[in-house]
Amino acid sequence: MALIPRWRYMSEEAKALTKRTAVSALVVLLVVLIFRALLPWVVVALAAWWMWKAVGK
Repeated sequence: MALIPRWRYMSEEAKALTKRTAVSALVVLLVVLIFRALLPWVVVALAAWWMWKAVGK
């Protein structure tokens, strides 16, 4: 059974659009997962920078 039941009836243009959409969705999901993992480190780095600036004054 096909993942998309009407795949064989779709035009080549519709198939290409579907593939591009799927790849784009996977890339966005991957970026969100990576960003979510790095977010705490970004917050720590910003806090350290603010403290460095405050101590430097």
